[in-house]
Amino acid sequence: MASQAMPMAAVTTGLAEDEAAPPSAAGAAGAASGAYEARLHTSLEAVKPLWLRLETTGVCTGHQHFAWAEGIVERLVPPRAELAIVEVRDAATGEPVMLLPLMRRRAFQHWVIEWLSCGVCDYSAPLLADTTSWTRQSAEAAWAAVLCVLPPADRIHIVGIPKEVGGVANPLALLSPARDSIHSHYGIAMDGDAETVVKRICRPSFVKALNKDLRRLDRNGGLALVEADTPALVDSIFGRLIEMRLSRFRELGRFDLLAQPRVVDFYRDAAHRGLTDGSVRIFGLRAGDAMVAVQYLAVHLGTLHALLVAIDQGAVPNVSPGLCIMGELIRWGRGQGFDYFDLSVGNQSYKEHMGAVKSVLSELCYGITLKGVAASGAIKYRGKGVAFVRDNPRLFKVAQEVMQRWRRLRAPR
Repeated sequence: MASQAMPMAAVTTGLAEDEAAPPSAAGAAGAASGAYEARLHTSLEAVKPLWLRLETTGVCTGHQHFAWAEGIVERLVPPRAELAIVEVRDAATGEPVMLLPLMRRRAFQHWVIEWLSCGVCDYSAPLLADTTSWTRQSAEAAWAAVLCVLPPADRIHIVGIPKEVGGVANPLALLSPARDSIHSHYGIAMDGDAETVVKRICRPSFVKALNKDLRRLDRNGGLALVEADTPALVDSIFGRLIEMRLSRFRELGRFDLLAQPRVVDFYRDAAHRGLTDGSVRIFGLRAGDAMVAVQYLAVHLGTLHALLVAIDQGAVPNVSPGLCIMGELIRWGRGQGFDYFDLSVGNQSYKEHMGAVKSVLSELCYGITLKGVAASGAIKYRGKGVAFVRDNPRLFKVAQEVMQRWRRLRAPR
């Protein structure tokens, strides 16, 4: 089925938090302005030509590649979920302005509209046609058109919304219901000569520690950054990533999506596809005969997205192999012409230690029906609880220890 259009039960642009209006109010206002028109597509094939065009000539992140979304649909979308990809066009010219990859799924006896992510997209950002600036007014008008064609749902929940995409304001972050989330992402701009880039853009304390660790690794039998540029190397190095990561997370008592075979298959297939289209790269850091770290990256234009990292902490004593491979990849990336190293989502201390810049992510979380309002309220209260625990170091440590013990007890032997 190529496309279809349905009215939504309610539209919430410009309303108070958790308040929903009938479609004849806000929804009609967005359409009546004549600014934007929206169409709902329920298959990837229906939008493939436009998607590839916006991916190539427009503005998006490596998380919005068509091939990445195709892998999600093939392997990760839940059985009862439905694609809801919305194409937004300028009503006056008919030209496309953005594409939003959404999905509708069943969650605890109600329907929720969320990003087409399934846990493998760090960022939720529409594919934009160009670098035209967005304002809150234009974003609200486009969102009103989107809401008018989405299938009926009880709530909206889109997380991981960056404030900007390629230097352009993300229209999702400009919406009235958008709020800062408890999550942040980090990145570091790269410029100038590749040989001196780490020294110039990273903090002196990081550079000093990095050089010391690199010397120790080199004394362990030689140091080499190995790119998985053949199918055999992809399988070998990616296999090592899974092995190290699951071992490390099991030791820490932490949950990892890579414990799920279908997620492993998704990332492995994407890595093999990257051998052809360059959208994914895998690197291993070898010290002597030992692979001490592996980094899995998504690539888009001038950006390297660091998605997965795995380390063997015990291979070489008193060395941080994760920081070593990132330092080496910054040099490699700059040498290849990349100008931004995206360290992804998470408040790990090593990111600030490197000198990366922190940006808070936004989220859309609000109800449309009473059932959705109740569910959204519960999610927000849970988020406030998590934020409170994170802001209290002693309480956070206790919570971590409790969760680690619980996960170790549940882990298969």
